[in-house]
Amino acid sequence: MKNTKKLLALVLALALVITAFAGCAGGGSGSSTSSTGGSTGGDGKLDTSKEVEIVMYFISDRPAKQDDVDAYMNEIFKEKLNCTLKENWIAWSDYANKYPLLWSSGEVFDLAYTATWLGFTNYAAKGAFMELDELWPTYAPNNWAMTSEAAKTQATFDGHLICIPTLLATYSAYGPYYRTVFEDGAVTYEGEVTNFEEYEAYMEWVQENTSITQPYQLYSSGLEADDMFYGYKGRYNIRGTAWLSVDPYADTFTLVPNYDNEYTMEYLEMTSRWCEKGFWSKSALSDTDSTKCQNGIAATGIHNVDTYQGRYIDKPEWGWKYTNFVEDVSNLPFTQDACVVSTTSKNPERALALYDLITTDETAYRAFQYGIEGTSYEVIDGQVKMINTDNYGGTGMWAGRTSGLNLPSYGAPEDITTMKADWDAYIEKTGNHQSQYLSAWLPDTTSIETEYAACTNVIQQYWWPLECGFVEDIEAGLAEYKAQMQAAGADKVIETLQKQLDDFCASHPQG
Repeated sequence: MKNTKKLLALVLALALVITAFAGCAGGGSGSSTSSTGGSTGGDGKLDTSKEVEIVMYFISDRPAKQDDVDAYMNEIFKEKLNCTLKENWIAWSDYANKYPLLWSSGEVFDLAYTATWLGFTNYAAKGAFMELDELWPTYAPNNWAMTSEAAKTQATFDGHLICIPTLLATYSAYGPYYRTVFEDGAVTYEGEVTNFEEYEAYMEWVQENTSITQPYQLYSSGLEADDMFYGYKGRYNIRGTAWLSVDPYADTFTLVPNYDNEYTMEYLEMTSRWCEKGFWSKSALSDTDSTKCQNGIAATGIHNVDTYQGRYIDKPEWGWKYTNFVEDVSNLPFTQDACVVSTTSKNPERALALYDLITTDETAYRAFQYGIEGTSYEVIDGQVKMINTDNYGGTGMWAGRTSGLNLPSYGAPEDITTMKADWDAYIEKTGNHQSQYLSAWLPDTTSIETEYAACTNVIQQYWWPLECGFVEDIEAGLAEYKAQMQAAGADKVIETLQKQLDDFCASHPQG
């Protein structure tokens, strides 16, 4: 998933609370040696003689009848580990403020969701996460054994393991999902969408042949086409930033800002043309409706294959299709979704043992991920179908997904399996090179927080309107954007991150 826009909102909230960490981080991020819940014995083995409650935080909207699911899964957890799990759901409408405050408040809890798009290295630098060098392999040994060395490298910060990455492979593939059936089946698009010219022709066809006048789903979070365009041109977009990329095929990797990218003028000319053709509203950036494709107002959007799957399952009669436009496909960082142990945790050993159970035991996995079979979900031909969705839903701890246990969604388009198999084959063929190699490096913006936040503001204020075609003079607009970025400290950001990338390449040579 592309979470650049979510990251932009979070960066500003982070800046407001980051100074509070010093007084709330307790004893730092060192491994815990004491526990109040009877979690360890003198020999280091897990002691489950005393029942404990493990507290977990993640971001998602709590389903209406989640209490029923909690009671069910806690029966399993109590039987297997003599513990229960209390889930605290941070709503999407509140996460930008509440997630940073969670780490600065000093609240006692055990586990939490984190991610590259949440800027987890900033929290790690402030001592919010417990070091897992000894704890993870000891108390979550099955999860540890299933985690790749690449993922463990990505989970390392300042020489220590500070998070548990997801066990579910995801991909940098990015492209348009688009509807092909309209007017109750009376009108069908028969063409192909395999490049930008065909994509533009498709949107023109929608305008001319259907009741949809503005085919592209654009709203207040900005245009999603930049990552796709640069990826189409063979660039690798640095995760955790909204404006830096490198040439993954080069012998040495040099960070290039989007205002200096050789393809940017071509991109802006294209999106300005799309705007002139009316593919979206002139007031789109003030429109908060993110469901235009679902409700039939728009016909297409740009995102990952999971979004395509969601659109297809929701409205299969609309004939949704998807094309990946990224040339050099790699796995997304495994820390795109991750789980951390808070330094305030009183029971880190039992918490890790529970997480081990959730991610490697089928019964616990299904209860945690899907709920109660026959009530919140059912399995049909090896696929999971969520039912009673007004009252039940899956977990928001996406880091807890495991490839071997995760069930494909019922009604998913058949071509997803083929696409993922092709991407896996490409990744295996290229090995630890190109984007797959680069995905292991994650920028640390701790020392440049002020400049990074200022650049984030400039992107929203100047780049978004420019790429949406709302600036009449493209060349002047790009020059103004570059000047504002440099005034905000972009050169310092680039210099700092380039050194990090160089150090990473020196210490982690390509295989």
